[in-house]
Amino acid sequence: MKLPSFDNARVLVVGDVMLDRYWFGDVTRISPEAPVPVLKVSRVEERPGGAANVARNIASLGAHCTLLSVVGADEAGECLQRLLTGQGRVEAMLYRDDSISTIVKLRAIARQQQLLRIDFETQPSHEVLQAKLADFRQRLPLCDVVLLSDYGKGGLTHIAEMIRLARAAGKPVLVDPKGDDYARYHGATLLTPNRSEFRDVAGSWKNEAELTAKAQKLRAELELDALLVTRSEEGMSLFRAQEVLHEPTQAREVFDVSGAGDTVIATLAVMLASGANMADAVRVANRAAGVVVAKLGTAVVSREEILEDMGE
Repeated sequence: MKLPSFDNARVLVVGDVMLDRYWFGDVTRISPEAPVPVLKVSRVEERPGGAANVARNIASLGAHCTLLSVVGADEAGECLQRLLTGQGRVEAMLYRDDSISTIVKLRAIARQQQLLRIDFETQPSHEVLQAKLADFRQRLPLCDVVLLSDYGKGGLTHIAEMIRLARAAGKPVLVDPKGDDYARYHGATLLTPNRSEFRDVAGSWKNEAELTAKAQKLRAELELDALLVTRSEEGMSLFRAQEVLHEPTQAREVFDVSGAGDTVIATLAVMLASGANMADAVRVANRAAGVVVAKLGTAVVSREEILEDMGE
């Protein structure tokens, strides 16, 4: 297959954004206060996380992205806005909510090993979410694909209404789900749970036939066009009404799987927005995931890296 041009693809992303902070350093001693290592920080890195990482992946592929989300009126929120503005191709519409803190995931890392993660988060207010829904209605006609990135942080309270509006407007809706209440995703085009997320909702399985039966049952119940289960080292499986497509994983050294789900759904959205069919979109997304897991932290993939991986 030939990779389509992504230049004119337009994706509307709505979801929970967060700031990924990394403290890199060395551990040379144990604290005299408690039996814990002392990290001497030598470098700090900040990257857009959550739905912001999805937007970053879309921009990295060369497509256009509008991002709707909520942040606190704080330093971390300003940092996120600055990082996203620097991406080009991303129009970041981040609502400031005085009553919350921007979600921050702080990771302490020594010699490529994560020692600790600290999370800061609060739920956004109803008024801000209503304003975001109004902007969603306005932006809908300008996009090719809608991508809803649910991290379970409260930013997608109106997700059922967003799916209804987008489908009524004839736009494909891709959802990266969270939690065990999948009824709220009813009517979406495609859902992309990972293996453990799917198991939490559908229960465990003993073989491929059982997995297929559970996946098709869930797909039919939720009236989805398709269900894609990403399965780590087992690749990914796409379930549609008439077929099951399995893409084996690309054999390579896995460095870090954080953010791989963001890369998968971003690539799927960009492929579909560029006119590709679902099967080709899944094949390319699988390759993109293979490239990104060889990088440290929430990373992105470029169109050139995918072409190189395809041997073109």
